[in-house]
Amino acid sequence: MIWSVLTNWVMGVPYDMITRARRQGGQPQQDFEDMVRVNVNRIFHLIGWSAYLATGFFCFVLTGLGLLGFFYGFEFAQAVFMLALPTSIVLLMTVKKAKKLHAGSFTGDDLRKQIVGLRFWIQVIGVIALFITSTWGMWYNMNHNTAWY
Repeated sequence: MIWSVLTNWVMGVPYDMITRARRQGGQPQQDFEDMVRVNVNRIFHLIGWSAYLATGFFCFVLTGLGLLGFFYGFEFAQAVFMLALPTSIVLLMTVKKAKKLHAGSFTGDDLRKQIVGLRFWIQVIGVIALFITSTWGMWYNMNHNTAWY
């Protein structure tokens, strides 16, 4: 479900709004550009005052999950780590794209190409993450006896 949400709401903009702006132009295009502008400003506000603190805390939690999951064998921590690591990569990509959009004056087709390009790379990361997670899960289940006799 997380990958569905991340690929359908790129930078807080629903994908149907992007396709409607491409097809119809006019007011839907203006709404799309306004939504991107509002969300880019929101991202800048959120990362402006707490970026270092949030990054440090998130790295601490991610490291803790990795250690609990893979060093100590706690399966739930493995699952959360397998979701949190690629999600953090998507978050970093979104912040980087927001900085690029904030610095430049993208409108129309250029703005849509930027958002659709970000969506493509989010989908690539999602496919890779799902493949690695499912492969790890199968390997773990085949090599660890979890039967309750």
